[in-house]
Amino acid sequence: MSPYDVAIVGTGPDPENPTVESFAMAYRHAEAYERREDCRLLAAADLVSERVETFGDRFELPTDARFTDAVEMFEAIEPDVVSITVPPEVHTDLVAAAARRGVEAIHCEKPMAATWAGAQRMAQEAWRADAQLTFHRMRRFGRPFRSATELVADGAIGDLRRIEISWGDFYDTGAHAIDLAGMIAGEPRAEWVIAQLDYREEDLRFGMHQENQMFAQWEYDTGVQAIMATGEGDGLAGGAFHVVGDDGEIRIDSDDGPMLEVRRAGTATWETIDIDGEGLHDAGSDEYQYGSVYHQRAIDDVIEALGGDRESELRARNGLNTAEIIFGGYESVRRRGRVDFPLTIEDNPFEAMIESGEIGPDSDN
Repeated sequence: MSPYDVAIVGTGPDPENPTVESFAMAYRHAEAYERREDCRLLAAADLVSERVETFGDRFELPTDARFTDAVEMFEAIEPDVVSITVPPEVHTDLVAAAARRGVEAIHCEKPMAATWAGAQRMAQEAWRADAQLTFHRMRRFGRPFRSATELVADGAIGDLRRIEISWGDFYDTGAHAIDLAGMIAGEPRAEWVIAQLDYREEDLRFGMHQENQMFAQWEYDTGVQAIMATGEGDGLAGGAFHVVGDDGEIRIDSDDGPMLEVRRAGTATWETIDIDGEGLHDAGSDEYQYGSVYHQRAIDDVIEALGGDRESELRARNGLNTAEIIFGGYESVRRRGRVDFPLTIEDNPFEAMIESGEIGPDSDN
């Protein structure tokens, strides 16, 4: 078959110096596409011409394949696959624009969107256009999480009861952590969430406010519950993840133990699981630049699902499950009570509360 023609939206600044304004993830996506024989990187777009020129030089793009307008690029190049690596606030409009112009597969960075309405619109636009929409939650392909999921599915800890998370934050890293909890639990839908947060010191990441501390609890439709504590309370799980069954438990990146260990059903001792040196963030291999093994696995899954008869694990449905918990958690803070799903709001309650002065560094609370 002919190679898939690929375009990148949002090249970002210097990838050697990532910041909370941009991690220049376009370079990781582009490298992963380049390694595949069935993909051909054709064009890139960025609002800042200097950035797209630097990116174009790195990947040897023709001068007429370097754009400062993404829609113009979609119409001129007609790509099969597009990676959208821009801040969350503009994800929705760019996904919609790509879907409406016939892009076959749209692969977008996380977090999914800036608002709950935006997240739903993205999925709807892709569905209407029969486009494959995926989100770059590449940690799903790391062996700590794959092996933990397999252990749970195999009954190694009995029936799953609870997943405890003490890693990162609720919105940015949380887009990974909550997604991983869903994967470990078997991809169920959440039924409710209850949460509280603290925001006294300004923290902006990729154009979005990020709370300083968060506590959230939610329950899946299987009866399995999850608890997440960040900031001051991030010692709750004794590591990144604590997965509890009715007759055993799993720890991922525990505070004083190996990356992955299990106490199997019927035993009292902990067993270290060999995951070939892989960690929370990547595989620690010198095979790829910038530790991008997980990025490669994610792009591989996107392309192989596009050419096959299965859905990608990074599909929009899983993204919506995660986004509903995130925005539902923020809505719980706003309501000061439990939020039952389906979530019926449209905005981002956290950003709305900051804008109104109800919470935040400049508020009286």
